[in-house]
Amino acid sequence: MLVINYPKPEFLIKQEGGKEIIFDPLRKRWLMLTPEEWVRQNFVQYLVREKKYPAALIAMEKMIKLGELRKRFDILVFDRNHRPWMMIECKSPAIKMDEAVLHQLLRYHISVQTGYLVITNGEYSYGWEKKENSLFGKGYYCKFLLKFLLI
Repeated sequence: MLVINYPKPEFLIKQEGGKEIIFDPLRKRWLMLTPEEWVRQNFVQYLVREKKYPAALIAMEKMIKLGELRKRFDILVFDRNHRPWMMIECKSPAIKMDEAVLHQLLRYHISVQTGYLVITNGEYSYGWEKKENSLFGKGYYCKFLLKFLLI
């Protein structure tokens, strides 16, 4: 398991139509504040504020094609040469981090290849490095090889 020390939240949150919305500084717009969005915003702030990763190299909720299906990844981090480097799948804290979440991320990985993969629900985070069509990392999925999904 990865230990993520999230920075103190400094979000702009307001009520609109009886619902809470949060301002996303990367996408420069207000979004419905769902539990998953809370996790996504905190993880991005961790990357930008704690790890000092340039916000310009982070994409959020962009459309990708999986065969005939259109899906959206949560967070894609690019390296300094603007190549996909790490993909992060965010879930609500109520969602258990299990094989189904990893499978979802690996399906997205078919379309957008990265060297690093992370799943998180804000409380628990697991990460892997992809090498030679195998996944290596810390956590209980370490020995879980999905060569048929990895290209």
